Amino acid sequence: MEQTLHIATAQPAQPCTVVVFGASGDLAKRKLIPALYNLRASDGAKSPHDFAVVGFARREIALDKFRGDAREWAKRFSRVEIEARSWDEFAANLDYVSGLDQADGFQRLKERLEQLEAKRGLPPNRIYYLSVPPEAVRECIERLGAAGLIAKAGAENFTRVVLEKPIGHDLESALAINHELHAHFDESQIFRIDHYLGKETVQNLLALRFANAIFEGMWGARNIDHVQITVAESEGVGARAMYYDPAGALRDMVQNHIMQLLALIAMDPPVALDAGAIRDAKLNVLRAIRPLAPGGARDLVVRGRYTDGLAEGKVVPGYLKESGIPADSQTETFVAIKLFIDNWRWAGAPFYLRTGKRMPARESLIYVQFKNTPRILFNRNAQLPPNALTIRIQPDEGFSFEVLAKQPGLDVVLRPVRMNLRYQSEFSGQSPEAYERLLLEVMAGDHTLFVSADFVEKSWQFVQSILDQWQADRSIPIQDYPAGSFGPAAADVMIGKDGRAWRNTSADAAPRL
Repeated sequence: MEQTLHIATAQPAQPCTVVVFGASGDLAKRKLIPALYNLRASDGAKSPHDFAVVGFARREIALDKFRGDAREWAKRFSRVEIEARSWDEFAANLDYVSGLDQADGFQRLKERLEQLEAKRGLPPNRIYYLSVPPEAVRECIERLGAAGLIAKAGAENFTRVVLEKPIGHDLESALAINHELHAHFDESQIFRIDHYLGKETVQNLLALRFANAIFEGMWGARNIDHVQITVAESEGVGARAMYYDPAGALRDMVQNHIMQLLALIAMDPPVALDAGAIRDAKLNVLRAIRPLAPGGARDLVVRGRYTDGLAEGKVVPGYLKESGIPADSQTETFVAIKLFIDNWRWAGAPFYLRTGKRMPARESLIYVQFKNTPRILFNRNAQLPPNALTIRIQPDEGFSFEVLAKQPGLDVVLRPVRMNLRYQSEFSGQSPEAYERLLLEVMAGDHTLFVSADFVEKSWQFVQSILDQWQADRSIPIQDYPAGSFGPAAADVMIGKDGRAWRNTSADAAPRL
């Protein structure tokens, strides 16, 4: 008999007002407004219905126009179809304030919030979502404080602030932002978003590892040969040149998304399913990463940059030919890293991390390869393929376990087969978008899916060691790779020296069982 266990892990969302800084920006259009509408329209037990949304930006926009624009954004990007009654309820609680860049803008915001809360009977619980460029974060925090818009931690009504990645451009700036945050907010009031942590498959890593004894019992270097984490992007830099060129793949993807995945896949069991315990377990992984030795950025790191090539059957230009990219740019669009986690669980087992733009597919996966079987019995005359667990984060969420089975027939013929789980086929209904889940957790005050100050600083310490070596040794090359490929040949050489190879996509697997 099939059994389903419901484990409550969070407090319900509380009535509040969500202030979206940068409400006319791309993130608000594509993610935040649609996610907030979906939360209002949902009928689940945890769905919040008593909240208002205030857009806060520079431009003067009439309220009716802002609501009309918001409806178009939700219509285009929401995972659910717009329903008239639900939208009318949402729009009635949707407001707009201009003047983000003006001297009296924050005072106007304060007055509008007080008016709206009194009119709608909402308590002064406020969430400030800073969807602004990284360089504007510190000023926004200072002006919130100067306008008296921040309640102290532990007050009757809460104030919470949400920040998007990246937190800083390097270790020094990340430390400065955290210092500014802590001058005005307690850590319990700060929610640093990494949208990867809201994805269903990423959350399922905890359940897969710690609710199944079969995996946790063999999770470590005694049984696992190595782990690969790949975050591949098929698109190029597109319209993001102004942001991307000063950042590059190492800052844009490794410092946040990939380090989060590394921590989740490598962490020891937390002592409880609460935010503090899970954050501590993840942080311990970063503390145990072997520091990069002098010269390590040449031997253990490969950086690359895409050139002209084919993407989805079309000829596309190389990075240096993209609009807005300087001809002398030294920015990497690909990075591959080999690292070790020096603790009792993982000592000796390498982790290979890889991310890049203009790769053949948009796909994120974690590949866990188990050690080869001993040279006895079936393995006596030829090396059998190893068992492997592939966790697919996007786009085909799920996981598969590759084992060996006897092929039907009179002869003993073994071949690899795959036991496969696809979320779309196994579970009914739509999964919430990552931003829906994360916004709901902010409303509930649950930090489990958010990044701590210590984690940000530790991840930057490792990334900074690579950046410093690149800066000090300009002879470390940026390897070219054609658009539509899986990166430069040097990345294959790096892993090939260890007798291993990249799992390029989840399709590089055995037939399904």
